[in-house]
Amino acid sequence: MATIKIKGMSCNHCVMAVTKALNEVEGIQNVKVDLAKGEAAFDEKKPIGMDLVRERIKKAGYEVV
Repeated sequence: MATIKIKGMSCNHCVMAVTKALNEVEGIQNVKVDLAKGEAAFDEKKPIGMDLVRERIKKAGYEVV
């Protein structure tokens, strides 16, 4: 399971937006976003480039730190 830190989340809407953004990446599954910790964890069915993950998070309005 991969874990990334995310900056800018402040509510459950943020959690839903990040979850949706990650679920839309082919090869990512079992997304779990923790608002209190400011992080997201997910399983990779195949290797996923972190640049793609950062791009999707940024498009959703947040930042990977």
